[in-house]
Amino acid sequence: MATNKELLLIPESLADVMTQADKAGYMMNAVRGALLAPENRKSAPHFNTTELAALCDADRSQIVYRSSKNDLPAGTINPGGNRRTFTLDEALPWVREFRAKKLRPEGAQAVCISVANFKGGVGKTTTTMTLAQGLALKGHKVLVLDCDPQGSLTTLFGILPDTEVEEEQTILPVCLGQESSIAPAIQETYWPGLDLVCAAPLLFAAEFGLPARQMREEHFEFWNVLNHALDDVRDRYDVIIIDTPPALSYVTINALMASDGILMPLPPNALDAASAAQFWRLFSDLAGQLVEQRGVTKSFDFVRVLLTRVDGQDSTTSTIRDWITKTYEGKVLPAEIPKTTVASSSSAEFGTVYDVAKYEGSQKTYKRAKDAYERVAELMEDIIRASWRRQLAV
Repeated sequence: MATNKELLLIPESLADVMTQADKAGYMMNAVRGALLAPENRKSAPHFNTTELAALCDADRSQIVYRSSKNDLPAGTINPGGNRRTFTLDEALPWVREFRAKKLRPEGAQAVCISVANFKGGVGKTTTTMTLAQGLALKGHKVLVLDCDPQGSLTTLFGILPDTEVEEEQTILPVCLGQESSIAPAIQETYWPGLDLVCAAPLLFAAEFGLPARQMREEHFEFWNVLNHALDDVRDRYDVIIIDTPPALSYVTINALMASDGILMPLPPNALDAASAAQFWRLFSDLAGQLVEQRGVTKSFDFVRVLLTRVDGQDSTTSTIRDWITKTYEGKVLPAEIPKTTVASSSSAEFGTVYDVAKYEGSQKTYKRAKDAYERVAELMEDIIRASWRRQLAV
């Protein structure tokens, strides 16, 4: 027989909350430690001759012919002598040779892109990582900045934000005025051609340091700190991609003002569409204040919206997609990231579709997901090249 018992609440003190935070931290360190243990450290993919040809936008026969000249990395032949494989380090010289006309032209600087959205869970960090990987596979030299104190992007690189990131590896010294350049914070990663500035919880201090400097330092421009800090590395990279916090914070404002373009990942559902509208309104209001009070001028080469986590089984998707397309007319990329088990499983292992050596599920599902990300990289490369042309025309 069921009995009706009154619910009794047990108060949770701040000390209890701190204890819970410690337990959650221990759990995540254990999970990440197991997945990113020394024997499980992340490594870049390998490619056979056919896959290398696809990266080079060339026929396989061209790769075989060029191999005879011995002026590019030869790769490794298997014991049977019938298969040649290339590491990413070995593949990149091939890609840059065959795709030279599509790479950054002489005299142009890195195109800086902020991946931004007010809301978490929209695929912002995954979009940043896969775009960076996809562009690196096309031969571009890419720098990514993790500006979110949660450090999710840093984790995707196989680095534990809580235990493996020092202050000098983040943008914090720049925000606090201890460094004028981002260069000392840059580190190489497991993915050749892709460098990283990390994030960690200590980055929260930037949200206090920037306004404090604004009050303390005469002529200080809190919105321009990251912009100036990137100046001396813009010639070292083809593309700089910034993963921003899910809020219009001081750091987010810095990222946006340092960027040539904005890419907003946006799932086609009502709550996310409403959140995006709030983001643009608040950013517009802030921009208006900077223009009116400070005389700030700023223009973006492009603003694009990427539909992410698209559920083909949801009957409302089509309607909301139409709303978004009309609202952001001319700005929605003609590619969509589907909601698939590939993305969820690779995220659980702190990776992306590009990190999957062998997918255990449906190959059709995997191909659909990877093709979508590759299409986004292709579209964004076209936009980046247009931005370079605009730089050179000025």
